[in-house]
Amino acid sequence: MSVKIITVAKELPEYSRKTAEILPFLDVWLSGQDDRFVRKVKKIFEGAQVDQRYSIMQPEEVFTKTSFEERNQIYAREVIILGEKVLKNALKQADWNPKDLDYIITVSCTGIMIPSLDAYLINKLDLRQDIVRLPVTEMGCVGGVSGMIYAKNFLKANPNSKAAVIAVESPTATLQLNDFSMANMVSAAIFGDGAACVLLSSHEEDLGPKIIDESMYHFYDNEHMMGFELTNSGLKMVLDIEVPETISEHFPHFIHPFLAKNNLTIDDIDHLIFHPGGKKIVQTVEDLFSASGKNIDDTKEVLRMYGNMSSATVLYVLDRFMAKKPKAGEKGLLLSFGPGFTAQRILIEF
Repeated sequence: MSVKIITVAKELPEYSRKTAEILPFLDVWLSGQDDRFVRKVKKIFEGAQVDQRYSIMQPEEVFTKTSFEERNQIYAREVIILGEKVLKNALKQADWNPKDLDYIITVSCTGIMIPSLDAYLINKLDLRQDIVRLPVTEMGCVGGVSGMIYAKNFLKANPNSKAAVIAVESPTATLQLNDFSMANMVSAAIFGDGAACVLLSSHEEDLGPKIIDESMYHFYDNEHMMGFELTNSGLKMVLDIEVPETISEHFPHFIHPFLAKNNLTIDDIDHLIFHPGGKKIVQTVEDLFSASGKNIDDTKEVLRMYGNMSSATVLYVLDRFMAKKPKAGEKGLLLSFGPGFTAQRILIEF
């Protein structure tokens, strides 16, 4: 019995802007700051390799100071809308009925909701009353891969079952307008909002890429590197400049042993399905894989088109590969990094 990826669906908020259209808002936001600092921030935006980003709010709202309560209310309202749309899209693509689902996992780290998104989706789509639900709320950018790992383990233990992983994120709702740290500037430059849903199945008759193996790797004593601080004004970004270097140092430990366990080397991997954390992380991973002749062009393209949508982004990259319909037997490696600090991997066979 194997677990298969059936389909991936995407959903974007209604508002979007090109990076060039965002720059005038920086002049207003950073008014009163040193001119050199303002020029530096603009260069960060222009050099972030993000051409466009989407948001649950108009730019005027994003750059208007509001309370944490008001921002979180917008987040909760819009996350429910996006979550319902993307799950409906995925079910339609797979030709599944909502009551076919046995397990629902919702992933988000950019706001606070109790009850969590999955509870709303059960009511809006009339899912089964005995469906198993799991909200994943504090995994950051790695949450999309985490959700798939949890779904795979459930489906492996429950043959003839179906699961949905729904990732909905709004990093723009977390922008701290009183925080002029480089971490906040970089975050503002690379992040955007979006939603994705992946459906998985352990029914023998269902077709799709098989999950061969999965694993989590936790970097000791690096909790400080990435995450959010909960402040009176909301979720304040934590992003250490040493993240790319740390990834590079640990690369041999979280890639090669995982592949060796499956009697593989990096040369056996046909498709790198990597989460675009940002330009420097993308460059680091690209350099690490370049020696083996691999590229992460699809990762860079997702970053360019949408920015980093936290946990949902890797599913956008996965969708691009599934749309290409790789040859039977080809192997793909999903890879993502997140708070903790952690690297998480899924090995799939098309």
